[in-house]
Amino acid sequence: MVKVFLVAAFLFLSGVYDLYAQKKLPAVYFLDNKALAKNLSKVQSNDEFIKNPYKSLLKEADKALEFGPVSVMEKLNTPPSGDKHDYMSLAPYHWPDPTKPDGLPYIRKDGQTNPEVKDYKDKDYLPQLCKHILNLSLAYYFSGDEKYSAHASTLIKVWFLNPETKMNPNMNFAQAIKGVNTGRGAGLIDARNFIKVMDGIGLLKGSKYWSGKEQDGMVEWFSQFLNWMETSKIGIDELKARNNHGAWYDALRLEINLFTNNETGAMKVLESAQLRLDSQMDENGSFPLEMERTTSLHYTVFVMDAFMGIAQMAEHLKVDFWNYKTQSGKSLKMGYDFLQPYLSKKVTWKGEQIKDFDFKEGYTILVNGFSKYKCKSCIESIKTIEGEKFPRLILHLLY
Repeated sequence: MVKVFLVAAFLFLSGVYDLYAQKKLPAVYFLDNKALAKNLSKVQSNDEFIKNPYKSLLKEADKALEFGPVSVMEKLNTPPSGDKHDYMSLAPYHWPDPTKPDGLPYIRKDGQTNPEVKDYKDKDYLPQLCKHILNLSLAYYFSGDEKYSAHASTLIKVWFLNPETKMNPNMNFAQAIKGVNTGRGAGLIDARNFIKVMDGIGLLKGSKYWSGKEQDGMVEWFSQFLNWMETSKIGIDELKARNNHGAWYDALRLEINLFTNNETGAMKVLESAQLRLDSQMDENGSFPLEMERTTSLHYTVFVMDAFMGIAQMAEHLKVDFWNYKTQSGKSLKMGYDFLQPYLSKKVTWKGEQIKDFDFKEGYTILVNGFSKYKCKSCIESIKTIEGEKFPRLILHLLY
């Protein structure tokens, strides 16, 4: 493992926030703050290329204005704790056993979602909530229109901060399997969506609807959630996950450490991610445990998105994870080289994929290939796939 030197921690403390102040970069981590600042200048100067993506973003943000607010208190089912403030969801790929009168214990059907999960609104609401918060925050950042920050703030406060409606900072009852358990480590994958909330908060700076009190409240909430992740049995189980769950666990931990200004914790997570890349990838740049899935292309892209997010966040620590090589010679570049021909539709995927793959899932990897690995054809591939929709993609605002 390549050691991350202590000097990086000093640079983190002395340099990163000065950079925000000097260049007015937004305090985002999973997203590229330099690209956002550059594209803000383009929006403000009425750059012709950026007009259509900007309109697309505002259209999505206007839809988000109609969403919620929602809270964990809306679920009909009460968690085993007896406290509706606790998040709860069911494992999506587990179904009643047709050979048992009561269907218990549930059995696994990989890649097939049990519609019963919709009965637990927490799981249904969480990804929507986080997506809308991010879109609203982006719209506020680019437009300065307070109506977007006002609703983003309301959504955040109702879900996380208001005493009557807030979620407790744990996921003890996430992805429960009926007849087997009341919650499991794998349920923490639901929490990856919180990354969007923290980046969204970084875009609300300067809004009259986002105060220091709310900022402090969210730092405290995520500090408590991180402590639960790293000390609870369920959290430690997920730490040990050898597939995409482990990668997203580290991505979320890294975002929280950056969000809460814990540079020491961030460095430790980055070292964990380096070891994880070495153990999860094979010598071809693929991920064997993802290749075993019935939707193997989806899950290979999914794990790469986590590692690329870690690489983006590592830039705030002055560490080049994009080109880092593990002890056994693995690298993010190898994973990208393995996937790129499939995502560009140059080669047909040879693994199992029981559902049609949505090639939009691979755009982040292709864009990063263009910006980090000088893949000149990657943008052309997206343009070919999207056709006339290409000029309107919100993606143009983010990279």
